[in-house]
This record gives sequence, structure tokens and C-alpha cells, in this order.
Amino acid sequence: MPLDSTGKISFDHIYTEPDPRAFYGTLRRLDYDIPQQAKAYFAKLIDEYRTEQDVKIPTVLDLGCSYGVNAALYRCDTSMERLYDHYAAGESLSHDELIAHDRRMVERLSVGDGVRFIGLDTSAPALDYALAAGFIDEAIHADLENDEPTEEQRALLADVDIVVSTGCVGYVTEKSLVRIARQNRPWMAHFVLRMFSYEPVASSLSGLEYETAGIDGVFPQRRFASGEERAQILDNLSVAGIDPRGLEADGRLYARLFVSRPNGAAGGLASALNALPLRDQG
Repeated sequence: MPLDSTGKISFDHIYTEPDPRAFYGTLRRLDYDIPQQAKAYFAKLIDEYRTEQDVKIPTVLDLGCSYGVNAALYRCDTSMERLYDHYAAGESLSHDELIAHDRRMVERLSVGDGVRFIGLDTSAPALDYALAAGFIDEAIHADLENDEPTEEQRALLADVDIVVSTGCVGYVTEKSLVRIARQNRPWMAHFVLRMFSYEPVASSLSGLEYETAGIDGVFPQRRFASGEERAQILDNLSVAGIDPRGLEADGRLYARLFVSRPNGAAGGLASALNALPLRDQG
């Protein structure tokens, strides 16, 4: 598989299929686990927002949501391993049968309607599937790197309380995040690969009176897909002055978690998230 402009293997093809079987089948082989790592942190963030802002049903925007993975993990209180098994079991189903298979999972495992999920992605097929399966409640098909949101999209973004992501920041830059933040100044939590700097985002958000803090530790994303990818990423880290010893040098990509919150107090929120005894250093 070819490398993209960042040095990573390009997986563009698995994000534009009519259903997520290629997505889960490909990423299972690479031990892709960052949404699982993120789940408890997002749940804690949602609980903090619900309590502090006295909002019973927060609206969460999953940026780069693809097929609604983060929403499925939260809404069904499930795990990546169970999702991998779920889609492997549905390998022989038709498209419509697979959607029905997913909707039954949502009905069977749903922990309630305590969160409204909006998915934002550049892949229309992935968004269409996430909506049809019942993982997300609304979809925004947009490329906010290059375009301002439409009036309809602005209306949806104006309802957003929390923005989360698990790997798109770096491809998605401060351009998109500022365009989102201007609508309602939501809380944000982003898992960002160590090869990318969050500083441009934090600096741009500070102009909207956001404070940013990093969470202690690192989070394994997936194994390298090839020796070529590993060599290129290690070279990129070296150029950026980032030491990969004990982390990427051992064969995996790693991310950090950053929280950005308007009107300060991001440090206090980071402390609350650090209190979770759930980090797996992989």
C-alpha cells in the first residue's frame, strides 16, 4: 500500500466503502485500538460536562467519525474486540442485512439516550452507514479544511457541546477546529499522534479564549503496517526532535490526548481525566 504525505500507509479505500467490513477487517490485523483507549476518557468528559453545565443530554461531535466507531463504543457500551467479532460474523450478509444486524446490536446493547451524537466526515458512504445503523443521530458531510460550513451545517454545529476525535488531527488542522469552535465554543478532546504537533491548534483556539492541557502518558494506536511505514515514521519523528525509543521504535504508533476548553480550567479537567486508572501503555 502507498504511503501518504505524512509517511503513513494510506487507508483511504477502507473509509469509502458502502459498509465498514473492510475497515474493521483491515484494522483488526493491525491491532487498531485507539477508540478503545479513548472510550473511558470521552465518557468521563461527557459526565463532567453534564454535571458542570447542567445539560442532561449533551451533543457530541465526533470529528472524522468514519463509520461511527466512537459513538458505537459509547452507545452500545461495547469494545473494539467485540466490534471486530461483530463485523466478522456479518461477513456473508448483504448490505441491508448488515445494517439490520447493527440496528439489533444498538437495540440490544444501548445504554440509553444520554448523548446525542453528530458525525462529521468527508466520506459520504461512511456517514450514510453510521446514520443507517443508528450509531449517530445526525451527519455533517463536509471538508472544513477547505470550505466554510453551510448554513445548515452551522445550525448543527451551534448545538455541539463537546468535540472529540481519535486520530484525524494532523490531517485536520486548526482551520477546521476554529470553524467548529466559532459556532458554540464547545469543549474538545483530541487524541493526536505524536508525529503531529497540537500547538497550532492550541494557539489558534487561544484566540477564542480556550485553554489547552495535555493528559499524562501516551496511547497506542496500532502496529505499523509495513517496514517502509515504520522507517518513514521514525525518520519523521527524528526530524521533529521526538524520541521514539520504547514507543514507536518498538513497532507501534502512539498518540497523546489534549483537552481544550473555553474560559480556562482545561488544567482542572485534565487532572480529572488523569485520575482515570485506565491507561494502557501497550
